[in-house]
Amino acid sequence: MELHVLNHPLVEHKLTVLRDKNTPSSTFRELVSELVMLEAYEATRDLSVVAAPIETPVAPMTGKKLAEPRPIIVPVLRAGLGMLDGMTRLLPTAEVGFLGMKRDEEHPTQQITYANRLPDDLTGRQCFLIDPMLATGGTLVAATHYLAERGAKDVTAINIIAAPEGIKYVEEHIDPSIDFKVVVCAVDEKLNDKCYIVPGLGDAGDRLYGVID
Repeated sequence: MELHVLNHPLVEHKLTVLRDKNTPSSTFRELVSELVMLEAYEATRDLSVVAAPIETPVAPMTGKKLAEPRPIIVPVLRAGLGMLDGMTRLLPTAEVGFLGMKRDEEHPTQQITYANRLPDDLTGRQCFLIDPMLATGGTLVAATHYLAERGAKDVTAINIIAAPEGIKYVEEHIDPSIDFKVVVCAVDEKLNDKCYIVPGLGDAGDRLYGVID
């Protein structure tokens, strides 16, 4: 597993405002989108490209274009939807799939899959899993293996914040045959007894979309 933690003053500034409990949902959503765009720049550094002969207004040349098959972005519902706009702004030609997973509150590292809108065959596809929080690591491992069962061997997870316990869990449980990377804005202090990241930013889904009972 390759871990990349962004180190940039703009990221630190935006993340501080994001964490503030007084930041309204409208600002929270915009900041999530902006942070994801900054993360996506790093996360897409190794995208496959092919030669592309073109003519500029001055002369012919050979540039580069993204290779086929197109990459696929997979938000983990529901909080991952808040990151989708930022990803598609930077990678507009990517396809988008959806994966609904939620943590089993009685067994925090186990997941319940309740929705799937993905191609049956992901062989040769570069996949980007987006979910704001890497807390226990259970969702990320389950989602990555879900993609691997469909043939994916190149998976990059983009999370805004992570807990050390979650990173350790992923390192110990991810299938080593997968070319797996994680990009985060920050690694926080710890998980609390309810498996929430400390200091964290609260429930990302609730702060994006409001509380749903």
